[in-house]
Amino acid sequence: MAYNFTTINKRYGKGSFKWQEMARYGVRPEEDIIPFSVADMELETAPEIKEALKKEIDDFVLGYANPTASYREACCAWQEKRHHWAAKPEWICPSHGHGVVDAFFTAVKAYTQPGDGVMLLTPVYYPMYHAVLDTGRKLVDCPLVEQGDSYAIDFEDFERKAKDCHTKMLIFCSPHNPAGRVWTREELQRISGICLANGVLVVSDEIHDDLIMPGYEHTVYASLSPEAEQNCLVLTAPSKTFNLAGLQTSNIFIPNAHLRARYMDFLKQTNPNPKCNLLGYLACETAYRHCEDWLDQCLQVIDANRKLVVGSMAQKFPQIRVKRLEGTYLLWMDWRGLGLDYKELERINHQEARLFFDEGYIFGKQGEGFERWNLACPTRYIQEALERMEKTYGKYVK
Repeated sequence: MAYNFTTINKRYGKGSFKWQEMARYGVRPEEDIIPFSVADMELETAPEIKEALKKEIDDFVLGYANPTASYREACCAWQEKRHHWAAKPEWICPSHGHGVVDAFFTAVKAYTQPGDGVMLLTPVYYPMYHAVLDTGRKLVDCPLVEQGDSYAIDFEDFERKAKDCHTKMLIFCSPHNPAGRVWTREELQRISGICLANGVLVVSDEIHDDLIMPGYEHTVYASLSPEAEQNCLVLTAPSKTFNLAGLQTSNIFIPNAHLRARYMDFLKQTNPNPKCNLLGYLACETAYRHCEDWLDQCLQVIDANRKLVVGSMAQKFPQIRVKRLEGTYLLWMDWRGLGLDYKELERINHQEARLFFDEGYIFGKQGEGFERWNLACPTRYIQEALERMEKTYGKYVK
């Protein structure tokens, strides 16, 4: 069936941070403007998920819940079908109504001590910095290297820092947010070899694993080898893929029994009476069992939006260099060629162009002068944003 990817449900007054942020800058609810910032979609939820939730509310008691065997089987079947990874149901740790961010915070606290080093490939998703610094760990910054319209890992720098006896963990963003990289198997194998040789545990955040652009393929970190499998956590969720972030359900795969026990023991210490999100687990299972066609059509919309922005920038604003989008629906754009200070860039976008991206500087120092454009929305809003941009930036282009 053909799904609806044109309708917008405006979220003013419904607790949505990114919509209320626009209101702070004077955008009125009657204006036909949407935000392109926080990484959730401005698209209709798959109808199969909505119907399953309605039926659950109509037919069942919404009491205490635990993950069902059917949910676990659906998660594993999805990974095998989409990513050729034969995960086992018992590897999944109940997320207790939390998301992937909660999971990598938990991992840092469960497996490292204050003062230990935690590696990040930067610029990177900003909560990862908090997971390191706000818990008293030491940030081991491994800057990515710009290579034309993409980024690469400086493996010499990475290995040198991994060899430090204080470095205990890598929080790995795969696919990478905001750079849009889908790491190749060869890159992942080099990472795995270095981490195994130096006793560095890998926490692989693969929340964007299903959002892969044509021509690329995601490799699950744990699928690299039996040794890599036993030295990692793989964090997934339906929240980005099917826009279910509000249900706060994630799938935390920990193949190593010892690491899994430590993770669960730490959860019990911090939350002695955990409860699971019944509707979240139901939505997750429904998505994985019945919504693959919806996802495939959604990816076509995202790719069409990508082509529209890339083409427009090349024609009208060649000073803005668009990084190649291999995975995620988040386009990473280098605006430094306009010659504007990054704070002035933010002011112009918000106050003059009425464009609301995620500012690059929130992803680290390397992100200053960049913008992250969320493409998961109806195409007409991309077109309208490009028109506002052309009207506004004509006077700033040198």
